[in-house]
Amino acid sequence: MTPAGVHEPEPVRPPDAEPVRPTREDEVAAAGSELIGGPIGRRALLGTTWWTPVRVIALVAIGMFALGLVQKAPCYHSAWFFGASSQYTHACYSDIPHLYQGRGFADGLVPYFDKLPGDMDYLEYPVLTGVFMEVAAWLTPGSGSIQHQEQWYWFANAGMLMVCTAVIAVCVTRTQRRRPWDGLLVALAPAFALTATINWDLLAVALTAAAMLMWSRGRALAFGVLLGLATAAKLYPVVLLGPLLVLCWRAGRWREYFQAVGGAVVAWLVVNLPVMLFAFQGWSKFYSFSHDRGIDFGSFWLIWAQNSSNPPTTDFVNTAATVLVVLCFLGIAALTFTAPRRPRFAQLAFLMVAAFILTNKVYSPQYVLWLVPLAVLARPKWRDFLIWQACEVAYFLGIWMYLAYTTSGDAHKGLPTQGYHWAIAIHLLGTLYLCAVVVRDILMPERDVVRRAGDDDPSGGVLDGAEDVFVLGPAARPARHAAPFEASQVAWGRPEQPPHEGRSL
Repeated sequence: MTPAGVHEPEPVRPPDAEPVRPTREDEVAAAGSELIGGPIGRRALLGTTWWTPVRVIALVAIGMFALGLVQKAPCYHSAWFFGASSQYTHACYSDIPHLYQGRGFADGLVPYFDKLPGDMDYLEYPVLTGVFMEVAAWLTPGSGSIQHQEQWYWFANAGMLMVCTAVIAVCVTRTQRRRPWDGLLVALAPAFALTATINWDLLAVALTAAAMLMWSRGRALAFGVLLGLATAAKLYPVVLLGPLLVLCWRAGRWREYFQAVGGAVVAWLVVNLPVMLFAFQGWSKFYSFSHDRGIDFGSFWLIWAQNSSNPPTTDFVNTAATVLVVLCFLGIAALTFTAPRRPRFAQLAFLMVAAFILTNKVYSPQYVLWLVPLAVLARPKWRDFLIWQACEVAYFLGIWMYLAYTTSGDAHKGLPTQGYHWAIAIHLLGTLYLCAVVVRDILMPERDVVRRAGDDDPSGGVLDGAEDVFVLGPAARPARHAAPFEASQVAWGRPEQPPHEGRSL
């Protein structure tokens, strides 16, 4: 163990370490590469042309985003405006055009300060998302029919969300430096393209991805600031501070953790405090709406409610969901302290956000965007990722077919209630499957594809290669005895081989 008051030097990475090439280590990636010429050769010159991984992946991500826009074309031309059911049968629904008029942007109302007509008295989104929506409204021409304005509003938002998509792809690609091509998982994720323009979640996802990049570079304060901004756009990013707490506890990195928390609190207050002071009712609408909202689409609570003669109340679900999230966090903490090797930050971040999603009383289809970057960093294995994505695409189609069924009157076009319950179950099982393989990687580090390739925690920043100072259970004794060896020789996760052992070719 490092003596008290003495900071352990950062691990020195081998200067000649080669980037990991997925087509050499992943059978699914190798098979898929046959479409573009096959796996990369031994003598390929990487990074010597303009086509670097970052640029390629950013362009692929933008291309997939554009395909997602094309998928929304039937709604753009008519379904958003003339047919409630057809926007579901074409699976092209989006909140964006509907809320242009429904939340007062068409009338020039100021979010949080001006009251809305009807039941929704104020905008029910966090402040930074409200700013994003208002900027798009400024870019929307105020002339022409309301249909024309809503189309332009959707396009203005789509352009801004496309920038967020590029930011996410670049940040994930650069977070794990030796694994840049893992970013293709984000760029090619089908559920990402299908749900990108349903709502404004990509703003928070982009800020969270940028925060993860800053942490991987050892910039704790910048991480905290970006995470605070992300939380000002959507509530879920704040849960990342939980797994970071237990990781910094195990590694004794308290200074960096408190820098991150301080940056997050200050950034969140800078965005929220002005609105809190001058328009408290409008500011608090998001929180009161989230609390008072009943059981909704996509959750296991809905299956329970629709199959019970005595469905759970909103208050019960609020309490139960909170208890379940806390229990999940305690389980993650126990896993962190007792694992044979300290888990990677991305692994715990994925598990924590997944727990938040699985226990929530609502699962909108775009919530999958929260998990995609974290899933890529946590488990960059094409087979497991595509299995999960297939489940999410099935849910994406299931919810729209269910809504088509409920809005088509006596025609009953679409998926009945029991069929929709199966779609929810598929989503839940797919997410649980990915959680299970991540937990297995934590308990069996030799199965972790990131560490098997020779890394320790490339998204961990100051945690990467750090010595453990607090470990519990069976892992405590060997971890303490092996710590000096791990800090020097396994900073890459690559144990030094005895001289007489050859390296396999």
